[in-house]
Amino acid sequence: MAYPDLHVDWLRCFVTVVDAGSLSNAAPEVHRSQSAVSMQLKKLEAAVGRQLLVRGPREHQLTPDGQRLLGYARRILDLHAEAQTAFHGETVGGRIRLGVPDDYAAKYLTPVLKRFAPRYGTVDIELDCEQSTSLIPRVERGDLDLALISRDHARRGTLLFHEPMVWVGSPQFDTWLRDPLPIAVYEDSSLARRSAINSLNLQGRRYRVVYNSSSLAGQIAAVESGLAVAVLTRCSAPAHLEILDSAHGLGPLKPMEVSVYRSRASQGSKAVDSLYHLLIKTLRISKPS
Repeated sequence: MAYPDLHVDWLRCFVTVVDAGSLSNAAPEVHRSQSAVSMQLKKLEAAVGRQLLVRGPREHQLTPDGQRLLGYARRILDLHAEAQTAFHGETVGGRIRLGVPDDYAAKYLTPVLKRFAPRYGTVDIELDCEQSTSLIPRVERGDLDLALISRDHARRGTLLFHEPMVWVGSPQFDTWLRDPLPIAVYEDSSLARRSAINSLNLQGRRYRVVYNSSSLAGQIAAVESGLAVAVLTRCSAPAHLEILDSAHGLGPLKPMEVSVYRSRASQGSKAVDSLYHLLIKTLRISKPS
């Protein structure tokens, strides 16, 4: 029995929608309209005879059959890209030393690296996860080639998007009702710490720092235990924690300006050029919701 072919274009649209989270985010990546991407997915589902994606409240979700196909699709696309490079492309190799804060890694960096790896399989990436205040001087010294950072002034790196900041507390404890308010904060130079304290000072609300940590996991643990409330980037706030606002007696917070920061020493590296431009293209045009 002859089965329908799985066209590379169909598979590329499928993988891109999975990585981008939605049709609207995927369309610019494959240089097609949203309706064209939808049609490609329908053709792929017809070819395999299974539903691959379901539309969730905010993004498309894989069905079990979609999850099963995804691994095959990535391998086919990787081999296709390798074959094209062998005959038509210039091989880009080398090493990229990349930095990112914990709270941006999964939400923003992972989708970019999923797109980068199939195209540049001979490039090695060394990833360091630290706070932006630690990453910035490392880029300036040339210890890192690129970093995704919360920038500390308007000329630091290339602006990608604004990331909302939120107060979080545990729904199991009314920590936000205490006076003075117990807060968990990052290190002294942290922009999130400054934002939290500035907001409380503007309200005239009394507070006390009960927990210091440069670790995102540590901040979350302090909140989960009822020890304190904290300020986190919206992308890193776990769903089981409560977002606090004026109804809880807490004021607004200024969003972070997220940028990609590149070292002078990396200028001229084709590998770094490729990742730098992909970060800008992906996160400026189709920042995950």
